Amino acid sequence: MPSRMRVGIVFGGRSVEHEVSLVSARAVIANLDPARFEIVPIGITKEGRWVTASDPQILLQGGPGKGGLTERRLVELKGARPAALTGDPGVHGLLSTVVPAGAPPSADAGPLDVVFPIVHGPLGEDGTIQGLLELAGIPYVGAGVAASAIGMDKALMKEIFAAKGLPVTRHEVYLRSRIRQDANGTAREALEKLTLPVFVKPANGGSSVGVFKVSEAGRLPQALASAASYDRKVLVEEGVAAREVECAVLGNDQPETSIVGEIVPSNEFYDYDAKYIDGRSKLIVPADLSPAQAERVRTLAAAAFRAIDAAGMARVDFFVRRSDGAIILNEVNTIPGFTPISMYPRLWAASGVSFPQLVEKLIALALERQRDRDESTRSLGAEVGGRQEG
Repeated sequence: MPSRMRVGIVFGGRSVEHEVSLVSARAVIANLDPARFEIVPIGITKEGRWVTASDPQILLQGGPGKGGLTERRLVELKGARPAALTGDPGVHGLLSTVVPAGAPPSADAGPLDVVFPIVHGPLGEDGTIQGLLELAGIPYVGAGVAASAIGMDKALMKEIFAAKGLPVTRHEVYLRSRIRQDANGTAREALEKLTLPVFVKPANGGSSVGVFKVSEAGRLPQALASAASYDRKVLVEEGVAAREVECAVLGNDQPETSIVGEIVPSNEFYDYDAKYIDGRSKLIVPADLSPAQAERVRTLAAAAFRAIDAAGMARVDFFVRRSDGAIILNEVNTIPGFTPISMYPRLWAASGVSFPQLVEKLIALALERQRDRDESTRSLGAEVGGRQEG
């Protein structure tokens, strides 16, 4: 009987989405067939420490509003060990656990066949972990370094969408240093170019943390200052009276798109509380759209995925303008949520791909993508070697 594939599940992290990541990781682990996959949990504390454990549940307690994986809680956890990713240019990387001298080798140490990173937000979804995994030579699920970085930076993302002719909202971008020097002047400049209401948000962030809807000009300077506390770049977008719909994408060079779903937020917009805390937002699958509108969303979702050169998975968010039904591209999320209320697995389930099938497909796509990387590395090595010999 062939050995099981060793899958490292990386979760937690230092962003404000830490607790959501733990919930996503629980769901992914629960849907991986234990007969085919050996799970190696790799938690990242809120302070940035990497730890592992023989039992994933040791590290996966908690959720939104419940504290998450912290240094303080590590003291209480029995079976958690420090961990580090190391690599060799010729082989896949290793997960190394630190054990006392003379102790038996850890069952968690050894080569990983693939890593499934489920670290939402900055310092996880932005290309940082992806770069580490590429240095270690380990295949991983999801977008590469560049696509992850662009997918996290909403300002850069919108510039690329606009360059590709994809429809986006009117927006302006301001640096934290400019806002702190003159928040009132920055606000006046924004309102000379944009019409209220506007949404103010950190360029790098997720789960609508640090996002503010501003309907009165006098409130804009404070919203700018508050958003700037989360990131050095702040995006100001012109508000659109619209419905919010989402489409899931799966694939590498030939991405497939799911049916379209709609979000009906419990709050004024789909903020962190509406997503994860109050439980009153509605997810409508499929969305009540005309066939032409649904097809337009799916076409634009694939185009957005390709525009940033994403891989594996993405959830693409849109506005459907109420006045005329026009479809406007909002953003791409390269590590969508996998929680029980998350739209990404729900959309694929409604499209005929179950949660267990989905995670297996994502692992297969990660290995496919790694073969492409290996081919490029071999070709580059052969070219350099030939020039040196010549």
